[in-house]
Amino acid sequence: MSSTEALEERVATGRDAVARRAWPEAYEALRAATVSGELQPEDLELFSKSAWWVGHQNEAIEARERAYARYVERGDKQRAAFTALTLRRQYTAKLAGSVAQGWLNRAERLLEDGEESISHGFLALAHGSLAWGRGELDHALSHFERAAEIADQLGNEGLRAWAAMYRGQVLVGLGRVDEGWALLEDVSAAAVGNELGAYTTGAVFCNVISTCRDLADYRRATEWAEAAKRWCERQAINGFPGVCRVHRAEVMRLLGTWREAETELRRACDELFDFSPMHAGAAFHELGEVRLRMGDLAGAEEAFLQAHEMGEDPQPGRALLLLAQGKADAAAASMRRSLEDQDWNRLARARLLPSQAEIALAAGDPATARASAEELDTIGVDYEAEAIHAGAEWAHGLADLGEGDATSASRRLRKARQLWRQIDAPYESARATVFLAEALAAGDDLDGAVLELETARSALEKLGAAPDARRVVERISELRPSGAGEVAERTFAFTDIVGSTALLEAIGDEAWNDLRRWHDETLRKCIAAHGGEEIDHTGDGFFMAFPDARAAVACAQEIQRRLAAQRREHGFAPQVRIGLHSAEATIAGSNYTGLGVHAAARIGAVAGAGEIVASAGTVEDLPGVAVSERREVPLKGITEPVEIVTIDWR
Repeated sequence: MSSTEALEERVATGRDAVARRAWPEAYEALRAATVSGELQPEDLELFSKSAWWVGHQNEAIEARERAYARYVERGDKQRAAFTALTLRRQYTAKLAGSVAQGWLNRAERLLEDGEESISHGFLALAHGSLAWGRGELDHALSHFERAAEIADQLGNEGLRAWAAMYRGQVLVGLGRVDEGWALLEDVSAAAVGNELGAYTTGAVFCNVISTCRDLADYRRATEWAEAAKRWCERQAINGFPGVCRVHRAEVMRLLGTWREAETELRRACDELFDFSPMHAGAAFHELGEVRLRMGDLAGAEEAFLQAHEMGEDPQPGRALLLLAQGKADAAAASMRRSLEDQDWNRLARARLLPSQAEIALAAGDPATARASAEELDTIGVDYEAEAIHAGAEWAHGLADLGEGDATSASRRLRKARQLWRQIDAPYESARATVFLAEALAAGDDLDGAVLELETARSALEKLGAAPDARRVVERISELRPSGAGEVAERTFAFTDIVGSTALLEAIGDEAWNDLRRWHDETLRKCIAAHGGEEIDHTGDGFFMAFPDARAAVACAQEIQRRLAAQRREHGFAPQVRIGLHSAEATIAGSNYTGLGVHAAARIGAVAGAGEIVASAGTVEDLPGVAVSERREVPLKGITEPVEIVTIDWR
């Protein structure tokens, strides 16, 4: 085989691999071809694309620059301009703004006298993006609408998708949320249907998730994050999945799964560091936010510093870190600067203002907290996002605390907690509970304050927010005098529906509400029949107390039997896990507190679907109760392992 034939064979192999989106195969074949001979500009573009997808950003840029030069030599101004616009995007991701502007200027010169083309449409997108970045949303929208007109005239689906995506995002930014979502949902359907190019599909996923984040639509964000993950896994690509990981990890942080989020973000930082510094900055920012919540202040500071070096403003985490370090004035100044930089972006400001209110309270500045709340009220008029309304109630509550109005603060903070619970934001709802306790204490309701703090402590420990939980324990000690509170022996039980989120997604809100009502009524009948107390009911779980272990075991067995009977007779009932533990606990109003309660909750978390798990000591003196062999398990927050058994209920 001659060298020419070998070159042609490699190029043909590479083209075929690109068509199949087999990016590693395409990269190897076309890389070998570039070494052995000169390629046509179209093939250089294919090599650039494959190099980009496998994470070799510098090779991708170098090949595309060579393709640009060949198009210019050929006199193909349209392809040269399109290539220049792509290089502009790639240099922007590398934070080389001056070089990116240079490529934009070249594209403009090439297109200034030519017949309208697809490249003109992408030039309009580039100008719209620049206007958007300056906060000129109406100006940006006009450019994106021009791109959409060109796409319709020329029948180009790729350009039409980009124009629709950007128009949708800008319309959301302008407060025209329904119009924006209509466009975003349409282009999303095209992406899911595999109707778009690979890069366009990935960009759609990322931008839709970002919009969900901006509107605090966490459920929809979770769905799209999982769709993006599956898509990336099918592509056999490097680099770009890091962008998807950042978005997915942000949703994980908001939902409280911090360890998993940290793992994703570590991988994203590695994948993006050289590939796309712009996106790596976002990854380090999010990593800092997760570490801050987990109490790793040094790790958070390191991550925020790297994010800042990559051009990312790591807020509100950076300001909250300063506050945690006791630098309230520095935190306030840091937050003030960031809000000034976001003077036009109301959704970005909505993410920062609740933290400004918290910092202002710590700095003794209730007026700023109130101003934050009032701005959030205004933003909430245009954006029906529960998170924005929750942030407004939170900020009003903190301002009330600072002004000494404990009654109004309690009302506002209860509302904030309720809203954050509705959108599955467990950390925010736990912290609202902490400040609610402070409002109750300020109104001399110390028992109520301690009760709320115990609730917050349990939630924070489950999340892994150890420093927050420790501060809550210290505050409980301050509010409860030594020796106060009667100690009683009880058998505690915790229940939980297994897989409730997936079940909700499968059956929808209306059916889920009916199912949960039936579940709650069934469990309450069992609790009452066996002399138990319903202590708390949050989400889809119950916290119960029984006078003795026999009653608790009998109740748990009856619950499982009723659920099983429902499945046999009607085809479906939720799967519930139950944990039991006998211990002494302190009576706090209508609640119980102490290590024994904490252990019972942890034992409940060990159980699987349809299981009853108990500490071995709870059932060892109960005749007629069939149990499994004992096994030791570590329980979070408890020093020594605990022996547990599984109780047979069938």
